[in-house]
Amino acid sequence: MLVKNWMSKNVITIDADDSMQHAIKLLKEHKINLLPVMKKGKLAGVITDRDLKKSSPSEATTLDMHELLYLISKIKVQDIMSKKLYTVPEDYTVEETAELLLEKRISGVPVLDESGKPVGVITKNDIFRLLISLTGLGKKGVQIAVQLKDAPGSIKAVRELISKYDGRTASILTSSENIPAGKFNVYFRIYQVENSKLPALVKEIQNKGTVLYMVDHRDGKRTIYS
Repeated sequence: MLVKNWMSKNVITIDADDSMQHAIKLLKEHKINLLPVMKKGKLAGVITDRDLKKSSPSEATTLDMHELLYLISKIKVQDIMSKKLYTVPEDYTVEETAELLLEKRISGVPVLDESGKPVGVITKNDIFRLLISLTGLGKKGVQIAVQLKDAPGSIKAVRELISKYDGRTASILTSSENIPAGKFNVYFRIYQVENSKLPALVKEIQNKGTVLYMVDHRDGKRTIYS
């Protein structure tokens, strides 16, 4: 899962000498929350909606609208942008990027090609989009979490049961974090299993491991069984 496949490729940039007012306009117009800032053709920083909010006059200001617009038209981007710059290369993984965003407590970063030119931006929203894709949530269906023995064929055995009940598997995610040795948790998202057959399927899966919970997203509802 490389950044280049999930980043926003339509890079909207702003010049360091542009006004705060222009930055506000670009963020609103393109419905984004991060702008790479360029100076003499090179990346010099980023400006986010958070930077703009921090630099905006307080709601308690006595300025009228005309005075306020005049003020933000005179403030330059380079005076309020984040100069501590974090970037990632195109071949960075999304997981590495998520770790960086979490560690630095930032909402996104510019993505650079080999020459150092911005070719995209990846934000928390892009990572959320990836998470939804990986989990198969778009297909709704049912998610069943099962703790299985960490042994060859354990996942295959559950998939065969799903197929036996005419089900399809949209995604399979696994985790061994904070789980007893010799076991791991597996999260199956399945669909096309009839309501009447679901209890029997869960009962058979229970014979293969421990069913931790089941969340049914079908019919526009969210029902959890644990």
